[in-house]
Amino acid sequence: MKFNFKAKTKTGEIKEGALSAANKEMAAAILQKNELFPMSIKEASDISVRRIFLRYFDKVTNKELVIFFRQLAILIEARVPIVTTLTAISEQTTNLYFKNILDDAIKNIEDGMTLSDALAKNKDIFSELSINVIKAGEASGNLKKSVEYVADNIEKNYTLTSKIKSAMMYPCIVLAVFVIIAFLVITLIIPKLTVMIKEMNADVPWYTLVLINMGDFMVVYWWAVLLAIFGAIGGLMYFLSTPEGKKEWDEVKLNLPIVGKMFRYVYITRFAENLAVLLAGGIPIIKALKIVSSVVDNSQYEALILKTAESVKIGGNMSDVLKKSPIVPGMVSHMIKIGEDSGQIDAVLGHIDKFYSQEVDIMTKNMSTLIEPLMMILLGLGVGFMAVGVLMPIYNIAGQIK
Repeated sequence: MKFNFKAKTKTGEIKEGALSAANKEMAAAILQKNELFPMSIKEASDISVRRIFLRYFDKVTNKELVIFFRQLAILIEARVPIVTTLTAISEQTTNLYFKNILDDAIKNIEDGMTLSDALAKNKDIFSELSINVIKAGEASGNLKKSVEYVADNIEKNYTLTSKIKSAMMYPCIVLAVFVIIAFLVITLIIPKLTVMIKEMNADVPWYTLVLINMGDFMVVYWWAVLLAIFGAIGGLMYFLSTPEGKKEWDEVKLNLPIVGKMFRYVYITRFAENLAVLLAGGIPIIKALKIVSSVVDNSQYEALILKTAESVKIGGNMSDVLKKSPIVPGMVSHMIKIGEDSGQIDAVLGHIDKFYSQEVDIMTKNMSTLIEPLMMILLGLGVGFMAVGVLMPIYNIAGQIK
């Protein structure tokens, strides 16, 4: 680990430079050993332009993290030194950004830093939960088990997220294709079909007039509609990226029809599974709750978990806070109460995690089955509206001519 320093000599001369050390304390000790009196010691930033580029275009995926921690656990079990272990993993890593992260960790460990502290230098890659579980494993002398906990945790979250994305992917693709086709049909096809209706100056129903006016508008202002669509999508994405927007969206997700209940179960699963991992790893419950609040990925549950941590801090129980919340199923608070009374809270959390994980699996499968006919009905209504609005008046006009 590199530090930039400014120090005084015995004669009062000011010197500046850089040195390598495990931490600031060791850097100060090195300076004092060389008869220099530290004025300031700052960690040197080693993030190059290339690394910043790689960070955004060669991101580390959860799948890569699972593989990394699995390999780490195996090599630790084989009693391979940490530096040798990380070097071996780094050499076979194809992700250049991740390779740079591991190489930096190797250098820091060689300078005297622990594995958890070396990983904590990159919290955009390694979550606070992972770092604290590994730190607890280092303190207890059971690093292999802690690394396996982390690997299992990341793999489970990855699997859970993948299932939800898969369930949501189909309706999103169908809806996007429908919007694109509708845009092209209204802009290019309907104006040509309605030419004869306008030329005959015949009486037509209101829904046909709507289609005619829409077609005429799109022929002239299609570019404005296109800009409005992209502007709306861009504006929505920007709003959701802000703290206020994320908070609003987190609340909306929990109240959506069909999928709202599934999202609630997902967050309950994350809460139970992550808290169980931390408690099993020896992390104190208050600290564990604060860590879980940062990885549950929903502001509503984050606020609830932090409130729970404050209650436990002053001698209260988790179950008392959770049972008052409308976003926590009653069964969860009752089971946690049993765990608190029996002193087996981590085991109870494991059962909660298992139950709600199975519920999410069932819901994702059922959602795909339920959404498919709904999407077909929606597409059928859209196509039927355009067909009736255009073809029926043409058919009636043709019949009057005969």
